Amino acid sequence: MTIPLTKSPAVETTPGHGHAVKTTIEVSVVMPCLNEAETIGTCISRAQTALRGAGLVGEVVVSDNGSTDDSVVIAERLGARVVHETERGYGAAYMRGIAAARGQHIVIGDSDDTYDFGDLPRLIAPLREGCDLVMGSRFKGEILPGAMPWANRYVGNPMLTGMLNLLFPLKVSDAHSGLRAFTREAYDRMQLQTTGMEFASEMIIKASLAGLKIAEVPITYHPRRGDSKLHPLKDAWRHVRFMLLFSPLYLFLLPGSVAMTVGLLLIALLFRGPLRIGAVYLGIHFMVLGSLLAVLGQQLLAFGISARMYAFSEKLLRPESWVHTFRRYFKLERGLLVGGSLAFVGLITLVYIFGRWLSRDPSFDQLIYLHEAIAASTLLMMGMQLVMSSFFISLLDLHKKQHATPHD
Repeated sequence: MTIPLTKSPAVETTPGHGHAVKTTIEVSVVMPCLNEAETIGTCISRAQTALRGAGLVGEVVVSDNGSTDDSVVIAERLGARVVHETERGYGAAYMRGIAAARGQHIVIGDSDDTYDFGDLPRLIAPLREGCDLVMGSRFKGEILPGAMPWANRYVGNPMLTGMLNLLFPLKVSDAHSGLRAFTREAYDRMQLQTTGMEFASEMIIKASLAGLKIAEVPITYHPRRGDSKLHPLKDAWRHVRFMLLFSPLYLFLLPGSVAMTVGLLLIALLFRGPLRIGAVYLGIHFMVLGSLLAVLGQQLLAFGISARMYAFSEKLLRPESWVHTFRRYFKLERGLLVGGSLAFVGLITLVYIFGRWLSRDPSFDQLIYLHEAIAASTLLMMGMQLVMSSFFISLLDLHKKQHATPHD
C-alpha cells in the first residue's frame, strides 16, 4: 500500500474578535497508536505542553492502527486529531499520519511513553537552522534503567547502527531511534514506501541518498508501560534485509568483479596443469581456489544487480543511469544464450573427460585431467547460475515495466 503524499493545507482557521484568523501550523506531532490507552494521554499532553511552552503553533495527529481499547477516545478528548490506517504496520501508520499532518515541520514519536515529547523544542531548533532531518539520540542522551534490554543496548542497536554507517555515508549514533523531526519538503523528497519496522531504516537511508542534512540531538529514553509490539529478531532481520537492498553497488559489484576476474585468471593459467612462477608453485589447490573465487564473484554480481533491480521495481529508489543502460542491453534471450553456451561447453568437456577416464581406467582408480575437470565444472556452474539469474532479473524488469509511471 502506498499512502498519498499530498500536502495538507498548513493553515487552520481559529475564532478571533468577531472574525476568523488564519494561523500557520508550524509543527505537527505524529504518533502511531495500537492499543496504547495506558500511555497515549500522557504523550499527547506532553507534546501539547511542549508546543505551548516553546511558543510553537502546532497540532497532535494520532494515527490509529486498529486499536480495540479506549486509545481513540482518549486522544480525541485531549484535542488530538485522529486518523485511521487499516493496514497494520509501523510504517503504514506513520505514512497515514504524516500525510494528514498540516505542519511545516513534523515530529514523529511512539505513543508508548518511552520518548519524552518535552524534548520537542530541541528537535525543532536544528530544522529552523537549515537541517532536513533531526534524529533523537538515546545513546548521546540518557537511557533510564529498565528502558532498553541489555541485548538491544549493547548488541542489537550498536550492530545495526554500525552496519548502517558502514554501508552508507552516515555518522549517526542511534539509527533506530523512534523520536525524529523533519521538514515537509524533506519528507516529500524521501518518498518513503515501506509499511513495517524497516520504515525507520528507509527514512535515514533515503535521507542520506538524497543528500539531506542530518543532525542528532540527545534525548531521554524511558521504560515502556504496557506490552511491547517489537519482535527483536524478526524486526532486526527486516532492517538488515532493507539495508542490503539499498547497499552501495561497490559492496557487491566491486568485490564480485575482482573475485571473478582473479578466479578466472587462475583457472586459465592452470588449465593445462601446474605452473611455477619463480619460487611460487601453483598447483591443484590454486585451481580449486580459482574455481571458488569465480563462482562466488559471479554470485555477488548477480545479488548486487538483482537487489538493485528489486529496489527499483518496488519504487524504493529512483533508477540510476547504469540501470537504464543495463536494461537497454540486457535481454533474457542473451542471458540464456551466454549461460547455456558456458554450461554446454562445461558439460561436453566433462563428458569427454569421463569417457577418456573410463577408456583408460575402467576401475576409476586413477584420476586424470583433474585441472581440466575443475575448469569444466566451473564453467558448468557459472553457466547455470547465469541462466537462473537471467530469469530472475527478467522477472524483476517485467514487474518494473508493468508498474512503470511517466516519471520512471
